[in-house]
Amino acid sequence: MTDHAYTSVPGLDVALDDSGALRFRFDKPGKRNALDDDMVAALIAGLEAASNDEAVRVVVITGAGDHFCSGFDIVSRNAATGDRKPRAGSTQRRLPSQAHRLIPLIATVQVPVVCAVQGWAAGIGLHLAAAADFTVAATDAHLWEPFAARGFTPDSGGTWLLPRLVGVVRARELLLLGRAISGTEAQDWGLVHRAVAADELASATEELVTQLASGPTVTLGLTKWLLHAGETTGLDDHLRDEAFALEISSRSEDFREGLKAFAEKRAPEFRGR
Repeated sequence: MTDHAYTSVPGLDVALDDSGALRFRFDKPGKRNALDDDMVAALIAGLEAASNDEAVRVVVITGAGDHFCSGFDIVSRNAATGDRKPRAGSTQRRLPSQAHRLIPLIATVQVPVVCAVQGWAAGIGLHLAAAADFTVAATDAHLWEPFAARGFTPDSGGTWLLPRLVGVVRARELLLLGRAISGTEAQDWGLVHRAVAADELASATEELVTQLASGPTVTLGLTKWLLHAGETTGLDDHLRDEAFALEISSRSEDFREGLKAFAEKRAPEFRGR
């Protein structure tokens, strides 16, 4: 039973299923699932609620139709403002509470995040996939950074995520040259967890979601936190973090179940507590 309500908005379906999977599904196939401000706000609200909802054991992000997410719908935003030119600094003021709030939430929410990518994943769509703990991509998917081709600089963490995942040389190829890569190449580069045939994408994703949703949620969340924190801490501080996480995880119900299952020579039945 969850104590939190998850709200869908036009273009984004949000639902928590009985397995503990909180599912976000982009549903603007006519625009290749480009994000708008309301969709980003609903993603942020859902992830913030998930951070405090013991019913959530895994987050899943998918796209309806032929594509995952083609980026942010800048054309519609500009059309909405018409001739009204925003004050200087409007982008700098807006991003910290929108896209630049969303990507850190994906990276730090203490449950695993899984993305399933088909068709185009561009701009913030690619960055969502890069920030997720696991991304399964169709082999014929297209992952693309459109910024150089459009004449503006990257946002939503692209210049932070990509060098860490694929290395600086390949990050330059993606960000400066604007090369689009396939799902197969993305797997080879270490940008996604796995590439599968398009007709296997749903089943491969669900297999992974099922495994994570039935895992020791406290332990998985703390391990995710350690991996993220370790990118910016020294060894001494990180070892203290590991001791802190071990103290908490070893007091969980799932830890006791894991020990009992080991002694009884059976598979553990984790409850996520």
